[in-house]
This record gives sequence, C-alpha cells and structure tokens, in this order.
Amino acid sequence: MPGMTTEQTGTVPRVPPSTTSGEREALEQWLDFHRATLARKCEGLDDARLRTPSAPPSDLNLLGLVRHMAEVERGWFRRTLAGEEAVWIYSTEEDHDRDIHTEEGDTYEEAHATWQAEIAHARTLAAAHGLDDRAVGRRRNGEEFNLRWIYLHMIEEYARHNGHADLLRERIDGATGD
Repeated sequence: MPGMTTEQTGTVPRVPPSTTSGEREALEQWLDFHRATLARKCEGLDDARLRTPSAPPSDLNLLGLVRHMAEVERGWFRRTLAGEEAVWIYSTEEDHDRDIHTEEGDTYEEAHATWQAEIAHARTLAAAHGLDDRAVGRRRNGEEFNLRWIYLHMIEEYARHNGHADLLRERIDGATGD
C-alpha cells in the first residue's frame, strides 16, 4: 500500500494504518495494528514472566490477556457474527475468567497459536460480510450488531487491553513504548 511501512522494532511486524484508506480498510488495519501491538508486548518474555501478575489483588498478566483476546475473537466473530456454536476455549463453568487466571502449565506457545487461529478464522468470517450486515448469532439484551460495530468494539477491546499490557510489560522488565 502506498505510503505504508512496517515498523521494524522487534520481530513482530506491525503496519501502521493508512491515513487515506476507506472505512472498511481502515477498520481492518486498526484492528490488525492493535493485534500486533499485543503480540509485541509479549515478545521476548518466557512463560513465567508472561504469567507475572500486575499488582495485588489483581492477577491480570500478559499471557492471560492473550488468552482473553482469543476468547474475545471467538465470541464476537464465531458466536456473534456467524452464529457458530463455538464453546469457550479457556473459560469454564467453575471459572468464567479462566482465560485470565493462568497457571504454571499454561504456555505462550499454546495461547499464541490459539489466538492466531481465532484471528485467522475471524478474518475469514468477516470477509464474507459487508459492514452493514447484521450478525446472526448471540445477542445481548436483544440488541443486534452489524460488522462495523463488531470491528469498532474489537478495536476498543484491544486498545483497552493494550493499555494494560503497557503497564504489565513495564512492571516486568521496564520496557515501555507502543
């Protein structure tokens, strides 16, 4: 794309969104930018450091954020947009927040692969819909969602959690930046 470059900091490629793209392209670029930002926040850390909690009483951690975003991708694209009967990946009846509540055996390799698979599936599902197309799956309080709203919500969700990731990463090793 003219005028676009991939930022070369770290090994996770991150393409800044174009300043002149159309609506759908802009939404997809911003979502991908935020997806890559979360991956960058995890870059170079071992599993133990990725499970390092923020500050008591919270047990929020980077690995949990990756797992949570896999669940969010699944929820909004598979369950809501496409109406798939997709079970939760990590969450259980006993622990609805199991995605965030990581344990010793939970690995970034597994979480990252799962997250990337959900992103790939989300892209495939979204490609079959226009921005004004209504989701056919689950509804919240009877509300309907179109793909545009889902994209905007996903950007908001990643942006909020990337703020958490900034603070978590700085606490772990002092690394800062976007």
